[in-house]
Amino acid sequence: MQNEALAPYKTHLARHRAGQAAKRALDVFAALVCLLIPLPLYLAAAVAVKCTSPGPVFYRQLRVGRMGRPFWVLKFRTMRVGADRSGEITVGSGDVRITAVGKVLRASNFDEFPQFWQVLMGEMSIIGVRPEVPHYVEHYTPEDFATLLLRPGMTSPVAIAYRHENDLLAGAADPEDCYIHEILPAKMAINREYVRGFSFGNDWRILGRTFRCLFEKDELLEQKRHGGPATK
Repeated sequence: MQNEALAPYKTHLARHRAGQAAKRALDVFAALVCLLIPLPLYLAAAVAVKCTSPGPVFYRQLRVGRMGRPFWVLKFRTMRVGADRSGEITVGSGDVRITAVGKVLRASNFDEFPQFWQVLMGEMSIIGVRPEVPHYVEHYTPEDFATLLLRPGMTSPVAIAYRHENDLLAGAADPEDCYIHEILPAKMAINREYVRGFSFGNDWRILGRTFRCLFEKDELLEQKRHGGPATK
């Protein structure tokens, strides 16, 4: 990607090549553990999805990955077949397109666990910027493309801050417009900061923060519930 705005980011990442190598080693180890140990849960989830809703077990969505290369993100299917063809952005746990099993998988984030296979294959990383669909990448500023210099991640500072993003969009007069003009710019600012300050040690801190947020209140969601702004 030839873009003058990316030069400082590339320089920083070049200084942290050892950290990127350590990051990849951690990815491979963690992916193997997270694929093999909970294997019975994968099988149970697959059976539950298949037996309670017509359609495939997995859902694939085209996203934009490292260096702008498109790839397919894999998830357990949580919505009715064809729900994505409506073009409507998902808006909260009350979205009628989400299946009963899908609500459980989304609440536990287990729908994302098949992505450990993509981590093992090198398409993704445990920690990194969450990949966007091509439609939203079209709205990136030149500097936003710095977020494509690293492998996309399963979790990130943005994934933590916006872990209930769909609920934040629920009730918006125009969820698509709200996402493009309010949430996406706020997310990209956080993403750029992550790439600008990348280090292996910082990835460990983000991983710890990911586990802690399971037991903490979502500040953005609380702001919305009490009439405050939905974005930082």
